[in-house]
Amino acid sequence: MPPFTLHNKVALVTGSSTGLGKETAACLGRAGAKIALNYANNKKRAESTLAEFHSMGIAAELFQANVTNAEEIDSMATAIEQSLGPIDIAVMNATPAQPLKPIEEYDWAFYQQMLDFFVKSPYLLARRLLPGMKERKRGRLINITSEVFLLGVAPFSAYVAAKGGQTGWSRSMANELAPHGITVNMVAPGWVPTERHKDEPQEDKDEYVQTVPMGRWGKPDDVGWAVTYFASDEASFVTGQTIAVNGGKTVW
Repeated sequence: MPPFTLHNKVALVTGSSTGLGKETAACLGRAGAKIALNYANNKKRAESTLAEFHSMGIAAELFQANVTNAEEIDSMATAIEQSLGPIDIAVMNATPAQPLKPIEEYDWAFYQQMLDFFVKSPYLLARRLLPGMKERKRGRLINITSEVFLLGVAPFSAYVAAKGGQTGWSRSMANELAPHGITVNMVAPGWVPTERHKDEPQEDKDEYVQTVPMGRWGKPDDVGWAVTYFASDEASFVTGQTIAVNGGKTVW
């Protein structure tokens, strides 16, 4: 059997109808996993993504859920289990808009939204999936974090604080779940342009890429293949770790 195969594994990637989530799901699918594509609102876009996956020969189905809502997560997980089988791999990728603002221009509701996506959502997903993973003595929880936590990017306090919470949660859970054969790891991308960045000022893009030691932009599948490694059996003795996918911009 080739390395990094995910044959017969079921992978859920939250927020996977577009952007990094979509490419991450595609990488997992190319490695043989059955993919649960999650979306919240844009059904037309999600159906287009599903058609792309099927055209590539990837086994995938769509599942709608707001992943900050416990009832919707429970319903989605049940539907995935009934349709594809037990969930072996969960990639926490879903994200809201990420505006940069001075702290005076944020309100607590915005901070709470960041915490809901990056701390509450991983907690809710883990709580729902862990009984089955513990019973099978195998599971992969993979959080998409960010270089911004290590860099302390400003003015970006709400997002950076929530990513710090997600990082701390992942580290603690890695120790808690290790005896059960369940790994918890993180992939921390830099700025990898996707659809959501199409209107970003070119000046900002040029300024960022000049700070990347490799001197180029990352590609969405750079993130996807790092996730695929963590999802694989070859990473079964790796937990509580972060792979920074940013061309050397940070050194952990």
